[in-house]
Amino acid sequence: MFLKIGGQEVMAEDSKAREILNYSFLTALVDDGVIDDSELMYLKSLALADGILDEAEKKALKRVFSLVDESKLSDAALKEFQRFRAQHRL
Repeated sequence: MFLKIGGQEVMAEDSKAREILNYSFLTALVDDGVIDDSELMYLKSLALADGILDEAEKKALKRVFSLVDESKLSDAALKEFQRFRAQHRL
């Protein structure tokens, strides 16, 4: 979640948005450009660690998911990827 401090938006401390982006770009996407089943599960667990998908986390996931080539996902990962996106309007 973003908070306004001195006219600037800063990420709330409890948001996992930074971790989502770091993991995605340093681990999930760098090796093969594909998010596999386990990487998708980890991203979901980060985003929902506190039980809430805040706006910063949504923005981070939208950014990451925009880079995913769905044609390279396994059938199971594709189905879960699409379900998660639809459920959280990503």
